[in-house]
Amino acid sequence: MSIPIYFKAIYQERVWGGRNLAHSLGRSLPEGKVIGESWDVVDRPEAMSVVVGGAHDGRSLREVVEENPTAIMGEGYDPKRPFPILVKWLDCSDRLSLQVHPPASIAGALGGEPKTENWYIADCADDASLIVGLRAGVTRVEFEERLAAGTLEECVHRFSVKTGESILVESGRIHAIDAGNLILEIQQNSDTTYRVYDWGRVGLDGAPRQLHVEESLQCIDWEDFEPSTVQQSGDGSVLADCSEFRLVKHVLEAGGEARVLEAGEARLASVVEGSAWIGDSQVGKGDTVLLPASDSFALRSDAGAIVLITDRFV
Repeated sequence: MSIPIYFKAIYQERVWGGRNLAHSLGRSLPEGKVIGESWDVVDRPEAMSVVVGGAHDGRSLREVVEENPTAIMGEGYDPKRPFPILVKWLDCSDRLSLQVHPPASIAGALGGEPKTENWYIADCADDASLIVGLRAGVTRVEFEERLAAGTLEECVHRFSVKTGESILVESGRIHAIDAGNLILEIQQNSDTTYRVYDWGRVGLDGAPRQLHVEESLQCIDWEDFEPSTVQQSGDGSVLADCSEFRLVKHVLEAGGEARVLEAGEARLASVVEGSAWIGDSQVGKGDTVLLPASDSFALRSDAGAIVLITDRFV
C-alpha cells in the first residue's frame, strides 16, 4: 500500500490574520483568535509537526525521519538534518508588513537563515494584490529617503493577482501580501524575516511591531525590479524551480488517468482545489501530505482536483 503521511496543523495568531482558514478550508480554528498562518509541515525548535494516523501516529516529523531516513527521504539522507521544507497556509485578512529575508551570503553574519519561498494564490478577493520587488529604477538612496518620509509605497511594485497565479519570492526580494489573499506558501525551513516598514500598524499587544531597518537594507536586492507571476498555468506546469525546491502543478480531470510518481525521492503533495486520491488515501482541499521516498504514488481524482507537488528538496 502507498500511504501518505498526514500531520497536525499548528496555528499561528497574527495581527493581519482572520478566520478564512475555517471558511475556505474547513479548518477547526482556536476560538477567539485571528489566525494568520497554519504551519502544516514544519521541523523547527519552536514548532514541530506531529503525525496523525497511520503507522507513525503521534510521532514527530523529526523522529520519523531520524528512525527511517532512507525510507522517508531517500538514499544518503543525513538523519540529523532538519526537514528542508516548511509548508504554510496564509490567511491575509489585512496587509502584511513590507519585509525581506536574508540571502545566504549575508544571513549568517546577521544571525539569521536564508529563506526562499513560493506563493500560490489559492483564492483571493476581486481587488487582491501583492507587493513584490522594487519599481523600475528605484535606487537605495530614494528608498531610504521615502522610508524616512513615510512614503515607501511609492518605491515598491504592487500588482493585482487572480486565483491560480504563483510567484517565487527569493531571499533578498522585498515583498508584502495585501489583504484578501489565501495563499499556500512553500518555503525553505527558515523563520528569519526582517520588517522594513509596517504601515504605521500596532501589534496584537497594542504596541508598534519591531522593525529591522538596518538588516533589511543590507538584504534587499537593489536590482530586483517588477517581477511577475506565473499566471493560470496548466497541467504539468513548473511553478517554481530553484536550488531549494521545485513545485509542479497537476490538474487532475474527474475520473481521468492516474499520474504516477515513482519511488526514489521524498515529495510533498498539497491539494489546493477539489479532492484527490494520493496513493491509497483520499486527500482533501487544503491538506498537505508527505510521500515517502520508498513508495510510488498514483494521483487521481473522482471529481477533479489541483495538486501541487513539491520535490527536489533533498
